[in-house]
Amino acid sequence: MPIADLVHPELGAYTSKVVMPDDFAQFWTETIAEARKASGAVTIVKAATSLKAVETYDVTFPGFGGHPIKGWLIMPAQREGRLPLVLQYIGYGGGRGLPHEQLHWAASGYAYFRMDTRGQGSAWSVGDTADPVGSTASFPGFMTRGILDRNDYYYRRLLTDCVRAIDALIELPFIDAERIAVCGDSQGGGMSIAVAGLDPRVKAVMPDVPFLCDFPRAVQVALREPYTEIVQFLAQHRDKKEKVFETLTYFDCVNFARLSNAPALFSVAMMDEVCPPSTVYAAFNVYGGEKRMVEYHFNNHEGGQVYQEREQMAWLGGLFLAN
Repeated sequence: MPIADLVHPELGAYTSKVVMPDDFAQFWTETIAEARKASGAVTIVKAATSLKAVETYDVTFPGFGGHPIKGWLIMPAQREGRLPLVLQYIGYGGGRGLPHEQLHWAASGYAYFRMDTRGQGSAWSVGDTADPVGSTASFPGFMTRGILDRNDYYYRRLLTDCVRAIDALIELPFIDAERIAVCGDSQGGGMSIAVAGLDPRVKAVMPDVPFLCDFPRAVQVALREPYTEIVQFLAQHRDKKEKVFETLTYFDCVNFARLSNAPALFSVAMMDEVCPPSTVYAAFNVYGGEKRMVEYHFNNHEGGQVYQEREQMAWLGGLFLAN
């Protein structure tokens, strides 16, 4: 149903009040460097499936703290030379699922990697990756785990995992390091914006109805979880507002978008109760690279789904596969 959020022309001109901390880049540079020093092996094992036109591999790589993170790597069985790579990050509560669930990227000639999400994977698809790090007091869910300290916040670990996935795959002999794209919807869309801001090896980004954008506005206008987890936390911890939003500035995709310069294809659902359109445009309007937005005027948080996948395949093919 329609929601009370901004509409055009105000939407296209909206400016978030999120301010980038002076040590934002330093915080993330040190975080990624620390993760790269942690021990852990990359293992790639061929998965037993009935799929014939693609090859599927069960991958484990070291993420934040060297913690083992899972993912599916799927490629066309018949291939020549190095392939462009598409990394997909998963929406809130989901996991990497089963290998046969998404095949359109491999069928289109890409190496496709679907990264598991630590500690998630039981809400709407299955996951296989634990989060071995505990948490201070938090509201059920992931949004407030460690939220009073940027170093302990759950998304510090998860976003680091995303960059470490690129580290694990980029040196493989069948991957073209100059053609790396990231994508995802909702939480995964926010993660893709973050990685595009953190890692210049990313050459294309495709965030759909992205989450993790413009936290100060999102907690005021979103009608459904997960942003409401922060509201519930602050309803009890009445004296922690300043500390919570101080932490969140280091994880807000508005700030990552300011640092990104890879070409980007965004999407937004104009009746989205989970990620209101203004929060998506908050990131889009400051995005540093060439960008395009696809709007779905009558959709809630499901967004464009297969229609947006069609847009993505055409758009990315023009960047990576054009002669």
